[in-house]
Amino acid sequence: MASAPSLAKDAVLVKSSEMPKDSVEVKGYDFNNGIDYHALLESYKTSGFQATNFGLAVDEINKMLKKKSEPIENEEEADTRVELNPCHRKKTNCTIFLGFTSNLISAGVRETLRYLVQHDMVDCIVTTAGGIEEDFIKCLAPTYLGDFQLQGRSLREKGINRIGNLLVPNDNYCKFEDWIFPILDQMLKEQQTEGVHWTPSKMIARLGKEIDNPNSVCYWAYKNDIPVFCPALTDGSIGDMLYFHSYKNPGIVLDIVEDIRRINSQAVYAQNTGMIIVGGGLMKHHICNANLMRNGADYAVYINTASEFDGSDSGARPDEAISWGKIRKTASPVKVYADATLVFPLIVAETFARNFKPTPVKDDTPQKEK
Repeated sequence: MASAPSLAKDAVLVKSSEMPKDSVEVKGYDFNNGIDYHALLESYKTSGFQATNFGLAVDEINKMLKKKSEPIENEEEADTRVELNPCHRKKTNCTIFLGFTSNLISAGVRETLRYLVQHDMVDCIVTTAGGIEEDFIKCLAPTYLGDFQLQGRSLREKGINRIGNLLVPNDNYCKFEDWIFPILDQMLKEQQTEGVHWTPSKMIARLGKEIDNPNSVCYWAYKNDIPVFCPALTDGSIGDMLYFHSYKNPGIVLDIVEDIRRINSQAVYAQNTGMIIVGGGLMKHHICNANLMRNGADYAVYINTASEFDGSDSGARPDEAISWGKIRKTASPVKVYADATLVFPLIVAETFARNFKPTPVKDDTPQKEK
């Protein structure tokens, strides 16, 4: 009998080098052990692909939280830095920047984001105009589940706007106009009579105060003195309202230069910084660029579905940010390629929520939306 060709045998039966002693074996969750969600999510780290990145992201955020809980070595220097920081938040050993896109506020992830802000777990927020206005609009009227396949022409005729598979009746934006116009009138009056110097972040804080609704992310940001930055505040319904208001009662001014100083100061005067960036675009770059002012963040987690092949900042991996000095060379940043609606609540469950020790708080429990 003829033997197999040696060329084929040599090609197929290549001898392996020994694996390094610290190599981790791929292993998933065994449901024979019953249903244990914590153990299931812990097993992601050894499951491979994006499940492993999920596990690494959990580790990275837990490092931020551990650093945040540690005492600051030089308290006197820390006190000085609080005074230099124009937002005057209480100093901790790690300033956590949270960024998210508007679609996550439109979706049910809003409740996860609100939980983080309600319990003062993050220090600085950056989002888009939609991330602000949809938070307020949801306090005035609901967003509904729809379908990705619904036809745009038909929806337009019915006055219904589609966000992916979510539906927002256009009446919601009319209610928003009715709510925001008197506030803009009052802001203009304060600008003219009291010399109030408005910036986008100050306007957002004022709107958070005025909404007075514990379901709102911005309400809790106002209550806990967490600055919310939105460098493109006019790029959405708020911009529409400011446009219409400029005809009805012109003169309101928002200073974006003061806000760039305010956000950069959050990074410059921090002991350590961590970035949790959910989504891409402008808010991702704004947080990273603020951290450039301190030669990079110490910790970073990105969650998005964008690829880097087109050179977009949304798709850029953390390693690209290291090249710019936006993440430190000594950091171990993680990017999870996933839909945030699937993974972000689970990441919060394994990090912030698992580490949270409740204290008797204010009676402002979130209520059912109107």
